[in-house]
Amino acid sequence: MSNNLGMDGRKAPRSRVRMDSKVRHLQQEADGRVINISRTGLALELASKLHAAAGSSVVIQNDDIGLLEGVVRWNYGGRLGIMFKPNSNSIAKVAAYFRNFHQEVRPVLSR
Repeated sequence: MSNNLGMDGRKAPRSRVRMDSKVRHLQQEADGRVINISRTGLALELASKLHAAAGSSVVIQNDDIGLLEGVVRWNYGGRLGIMFKPNSNSIAKVAAYFRNFHQEVRPVLSR
């Protein structure tokens, strides 16, 4: 599908996951769950409010991946879209996660 709005599109395919995580922005911290991940970013479903606008720097803490730095791309309906900061540390951690831990999550119920 072409992008007629002039917005940046997703650059990497995403995979569904369910990973409990914490996200920090300035002095705020919120629990959440990573619901999908790609090599360039992730979507996080929040359990509580986090006031982070697009462009805000955040840190995601996860048992499987560790600490990842990112930038909020969107914040809508209790979910955050986060793009990883393009440094070698983040790239190595995400690559190791996909190589060693990743398992695609499928929906339990079918229609």
